[in-house]
Order: sequence, then structure tokens, then C-alpha cells
Amino acid sequence: MDIVQSHMTASTGTTAASAGTEPPLSAFASELVALLPRLRRFTLSLTHSASEADDLAQATCQRALKAQALWQPGTRLDAWLFRIARNLWIDSLRKRRSEGQSEALEDHLDLAGEDGRHVGDVALTVDSVQQALGAMPSDHRELLMMVCVDGKSYREASQQLSIPLGTVMSRLSRARQGLAAKLGMDKTS
Repeated sequence: MDIVQSHMTASTGTTAASAGTEPPLSAFASELVALLPRLRRFTLSLTHSASEADDLAQATCQRALKAQALWQPGTRLDAWLFRIARNLWIDSLRKRRSEGQSEALEDHLDLAGEDGRHVGDVALTVDSVQQALGAMPSDHRELLMMVCVDGKSYREASQQLSIPLGTVMSRLSRARQGLAAKLGMDKTS
């Protein structure tokens, strides 16, 4: 039983088991239930987290049910709910900012830190790859980025660039060989 139905059963004093069926929802509760998917999408857009969105949607429903008398019939319930959700989200952000987020230390025991030498090596490698890419012909660089970075298939790259599939494969092979040579990774030893 969801929060709206449990609130309605609590307010009428009956239970679904004692009545044999669930009690009919009021017009307000029916409209609220119909708006739940939109409310969930809205809260997900605010929080960017499914679990936080569910919590925010539930808190919004609780607040709306408690303040049901303040809602004026004939006005847009969705706008009222979204305003409640937005205000609750802003309140939670302010609370987090003032309190700071705390996490259990046990959750992060494996995060002792990174080896600074490795971080420096990675930065040098990224820099050298960027320089090597910049020195490549633009048609090779564009194709390499499409297939290797963006994850496009050879066929998608062929269609997007309006070139034959065989040209994509040979150009990509030359681009990879050229990049490996510029980075000192060629296998000609």
C-alpha cells in the first residue's frame, strides 16, 4: 500500500483488510496518485539520484497530504506539488551545506591515497596523447575520436562521414599506427 492510500485509510479509520477492499480515494488523493510518475521524474531531475528522488517524492506526498486543506480546488495540483518538492529540495541542500556531508570512515578504508608518481605519469601520458593527436591529419584524428573515444561502430562512422566502410577501416588503421609511432609504442622492434 503506498503512502497516499495509507494516509487515506488512517484518516477514515478503516483498514483494507477490515473493509474487504481498499477504501475509495478522495479526488485530491486520486489526482495525487495520477501525478506520481511526473513528480518522480521532477524529483529525479532535481536530485540526479534515484534513491534521493524517491525520498524527495515521498516527502513531497507526505507534506501535501498534511497540508491538503491549504490546496485550493480548481488550481493546478501539479504546480503545487512541484513547488513543495522544489522547496523541500532547497531546504535539504541548505541543510547539507550548513552541516556538511558526513560519511562513515569504514566505507573509505581502502582510499589511502594515490601514488603521486603514477598521477604524474598519467598526466604526462595524457599530455603526450593530446599533442600526438594534435599533430595528426584532421581526417585521421576525427575518425580515431569517433571510433575509439565516442564508441561509434565502423559503419556509423562511415555513414556520418559519408565515406566507404573500407576507407574507414584503412584510415583508422593508419591513424592508430601513426598515434602509436608518435607515442613510441610502435611494434617495429
